[in-house]
Amino acid sequence: MINKVVTDAGAAIAGITDGMTLMLGGFGLCGIPENCIREIVARGISGLTCISNNAGVDDFGIGLMLRKRQVKKMIASYVGENAEFERQLLTGELEVELVPQGTLATRCMAAGYGMPAIFTPAGVGTEVAEGKEVRNFGGKDYLMEMAFDADFAIVKAWKGDTAGNLVYRQTARNFNPVMAMAGKITIAEVEELVPVGALDPDHIHTPGIYVHRIFQGTNYEKRIEQRTVRGH
Repeated sequence: MINKVVTDAGAAIAGITDGMTLMLGGFGLCGIPENCIREIVARGISGLTCISNNAGVDDFGIGLMLRKRQVKKMIASYVGENAEFERQLLTGELEVELVPQGTLATRCMAAGYGMPAIFTPAGVGTEVAEGKEVRNFGGKDYLMEMAFDADFAIVKAWKGDTAGNLVYRQTARNFNPVMAMAGKITIAEVEELVPVGALDPDHIHTPGIYVHRIFQGTNYEKRIEQRTVRGH
């Protein structure tokens, strides 16, 4: 029986070293791999290129890595909730590649499918297109966007089994499934780890074939970026 379980976040991120490229699942602060991020921060791994939908907030998620100057380059779709990110961008301390959200997802998916590149109309005629090949199909221009090449993909799921099969809960599915497909090594942290056979096969979102290491995380905060309530 295949068993991909490691003891904790420390064991899970073994092999992540300075200068690597990481994919980190999540959308906002929903479904982010909190335990692995904390461990990367604690170990002081630096010079990282991080691929994520967004950059966390100042004191949580990828924001913790930014605060410790561990991120060399950020590839993201939305970065508006992080003042430290903004400061590093404006001072030239941080290299940033902003990617349309659909393009970000599809470049992840292409990596998982083994495709070298995709063609998309998103960004044609804008700054996004600078330096990129444009081809015309059926009278319409498309940008060629390269599939991502990440050393590790780090995702977070609700439940997983010892063979690495994963189930995400509601909106925490977000970027996690496409990133789980795409890393050379995929690490999954889960809220509940169960034996093989405990998950309904029809409910599995990420097959274990994509996952190399899995562990049960602890102390999830599950923060909300912004909470808006109705006034009295």
